[in-house]
Amino acid sequence: MNAAPTLWALDAEECQALAQEHGTPLFVYRRAVATKQYQGLRAVLPERIRLAYAVKANPHPELLRLLTDLGASFDCASIGELQRMQELGLAGSGRVFYAGPGKRTEELDLAVALGVRVQAEGWEDLLRLDELAPGPLDVNLRVHPVTGVEEDNQIIGGVGPSAFGVDEEEVPALLARARDLQRVRLRGLHVFAASNELRADRLLATHRMVLKLAHRLHREHGLDLTQVDLGGGLGVPYSPDELPLDVARLGSGLADLLTDHSWFKGECILEPGRYLAAGCGVYLVRVVRVKHSRGIRFAILEGGINHLLRPHLTGQAFPVRAIQATGPLQMTRLAGPLCTSLDRLGDVLLPDLEPGTLLAFGMTGAYGLSEGMTHFLSHPIPPEVWVD
Repeated sequence: MNAAPTLWALDAEECQALAQEHGTPLFVYRRAVATKQYQGLRAVLPERIRLAYAVKANPHPELLRLLTDLGASFDCASIGELQRMQELGLAGSGRVFYAGPGKRTEELDLAVALGVRVQAEGWEDLLRLDELAPGPLDVNLRVHPVTGVEEDNQIIGGVGPSAFGVDEEEVPALLARARDLQRVRLRGLHVFAASNELRADRLLATHRMVLKLAHRLHREHGLDLTQVDLGGGLGVPYSPDELPLDVARLGSGLADLLTDHSWFKGECILEPGRYLAAGCGVYLVRVVRVKHSRGIRFAILEGGINHLLRPHLTGQAFPVRAIQATGPLQMTRLAGPLCTSLDRLGDVLLPDLEPGTLLAFGMTGAYGLSEGMTHFLSHPIPPEVWVD
């Protein structure tokens, strides 16, 4: 059985010292945690599985350099992320993928110039790539499947109507049309159908579905695949009640799937973002005011959804603890300083609080500051500090 999760990369003394040194609000990241996550996952996966870090989870240059040195590939979804790959010297490395439903022509032009493998979302991408490419260009096709495991997931949209990819039932017609392209060659399949999944069996069921789809397209339409991108979805716990993802089980299951699909000789890609980055980050913030309103205890903080938007989007709070605070635990509604009732970071159990109490939010290395509404109300953007 998996061990209980470690939700904070810093202990109480470290939180106090860093808050004293740098002030608050403050984001702190620990390199060793990100390194351990990457190396631990890499060690249990088959060699044919490529790890492409989803840059959207946390695009901080320090983290990207660390993962580059560790040997990671990268999944990008904007021209800004592509430019970061260029700055890292990864042009032409074969380690960069480019996804996203709304690629502009200048973005595709840069992707081609950098030698990036594009995950095409539909015919428009294929047609423009065929015009931009100076020679033969291998491209992956994103497919929105008819059935999936995470049917109700609001982040990825389930299996209903979607802005992402080509609907599975429309793929045969697109493949027939693509035979007339002069330079683009469809050599890969991309399916993203899970988000923050903590159960290895659920992820493996999704991966099995993707490989079956790949086999059908290969068998029925002659698609010569060199890559199958299985997407992301590797989850992390946000509470002590949740067990971490059993990555050893995931690795052995993927090895079995590759054995079962011996027809496929290429590589598979996983896109972990949250899994690699979340645990390395802690957000430190102080309580400004405590009030009671009609039976609810509010703690009003220095920062809110301008720094941590995820609780508002998902309805799930980050794990949080009060540093050097005592007393019985009470349900507390965490509110930020913004002039909107949407500025909430969750309802959580905390001990006695007073102005100046330091709170530490764990698992904020992913979908933390870079996802926040940093420009709303023009509050200062908090510093980000890396520690060894």
